Amino acid sequence: MQHWNKFWKSIQLICGPLYCFHMVDVSYQASFGENLDSIDGFIWGPFFLIPLLLGTGLFLTIRLTGLQFRYLFVALRHGLIDRDEEGGAGDITQYQALTTALAATVGVGNIVGVATALSIGGPGALFWMWVTGLVGMASKYSEAYLGVRFRTADANGKISGGPQRYLQYGIKGGLGTFLAWFFTIAAIIASFGIGNLTQANAVAEGLKDTFNVDPWVTGVVMFILIGAVLLGGIETIGKVTSAFVPLMIVIYLVGGFIVLAMHADQIPGALGQIFSDAFSGTAATGGFAGAAIIVALQMGVARGIFSNESGMGSAAIAASAAKTTHPVRQGLVSMTQTFIDTIIVVTMTGLVIVTTGVWTGGKESAGTMTADAFRAGIGADWGGTIVSVSVVFFAFSTILGWSYYGERNAERALGLWASLPYRMIFTCVVFVGATTELSVVWTLADIANGLMALPNLVGLLILSGLIAKETKAYLAFDPTLRATPKDVEKFLIDTKNPWRADTPAGQPATAPAANKVEGHN
Repeated sequence: MQHWNKFWKSIQLICGPLYCFHMVDVSYQASFGENLDSIDGFIWGPFFLIPLLLGTGLFLTIRLTGLQFRYLFVALRHGLIDRDEEGGAGDITQYQALTTALAATVGVGNIVGVATALSIGGPGALFWMWVTGLVGMASKYSEAYLGVRFRTADANGKISGGPQRYLQYGIKGGLGTFLAWFFTIAAIIASFGIGNLTQANAVAEGLKDTFNVDPWVTGVVMFILIGAVLLGGIETIGKVTSAFVPLMIVIYLVGGFIVLAMHADQIPGALGQIFSDAFSGTAATGGFAGAAIIVALQMGVARGIFSNESGMGSAAIAASAAKTTHPVRQGLVSMTQTFIDTIIVVTMTGLVIVTTGVWTGGKESAGTMTADAFRAGIGADWGGTIVSVSVVFFAFSTILGWSYYGERNAERALGLWASLPYRMIFTCVVFVGATTELSVVWTLADIANGLMALPNLVGLLILSGLIAKETKAYLAFDPTLRATPKDVEKFLIDTKNPWRADTPAGQPATAPAANKVEGHN
């Protein structure tokens, strides 16, 4: 009875505000939206989160001596070809952890987000998305490393890790506890924004525009499919994402390559404009209002992190569940996620938009800009269909990945009992997102992303000494990531590292050692 009361209060807490906001007069919604825009502008402004994101990524790149460039191909081989490790504790394989994280990041941001950045910031915004991705790979490695390094096991024996754990265990005293709780609350909110409402709404709009499917039908179908997968937990999510995430990315990239092949003569000019506009701004043309350098920078970084989530700490939650023999190995695998998302998928979307010239349509056409670019390249029928189907798969996979992120943080905040209620509420909100027009949700998602990133970035800077020290030691021992589990275990013993692959609970291996971390800073 006690758990039922808690469950009912949780439903009221989440669903009540959504319903109330939906019933509020449109004028009040507009006023509320303007206030949110101001908050969003400050958080993602040139004097707050943008320098912190880029600065942290650059700092970690230097401290890890360009690890994302030196070990990229080794990481890609280990994550995509070797795939699985023997001898490591965890709930899912390394490959499933990678595809789960990819499922959460390769979403609407790769299609609509890129178009939004270009429609407001001009072609130069794509350059800053690349920069965010490249330095963000160091941030992604670091947070995934810490996620595994300080992971724990819950009372049911399931692995739990991420910023909500490593910020508290890794940073001694009240600061670590504060940062961990800050992240936990922001992550729960974000899971219903970036990971749910925006994605479900994009699916419903895409199916309605292309196939004239009623949003209520889309909402019901998504409600059933999402609910069925979530009942199986992270194991089922891992199996589902490992099966269709690679396929969905390949289909989208093949369509993009066809468009670029048909506009091959425009590619050199497009690349030149991307680089020049990044440092000079873009003049007004067509429906495009023009953009200064700072606007290109702001849109590129904001949409870049929305797409690849580097620095937000979210992917560390999936990485923590992976079967691995050492945190460095999973950190490198997780790092490739940002490369695939930004350097490959985002680049494809951006080049298709710039080479076909549809970016000049301006902000009002951002929602259909990518589809318009594909239609211009391979015809109205196939172009629109490829983009719509890609949006459906990308958004669906993002919802699955973020459901796990939000669930783990709900458990952290309320206890294990919150797992099932969270899944049920999350599934219901998918229906709300598909059937309700909430214009401010994208802004709320941006704000929540920023609030997640803030404590995580501070934590990465504080724990950078530990990351650099243990990473350097392990890669000196195993630079090709081919050491056997026995060799890795011997290395851990010889170096007096308290982490053990077969002790995910961290009770004697991880949690007590966390109190000694700050000596490495």
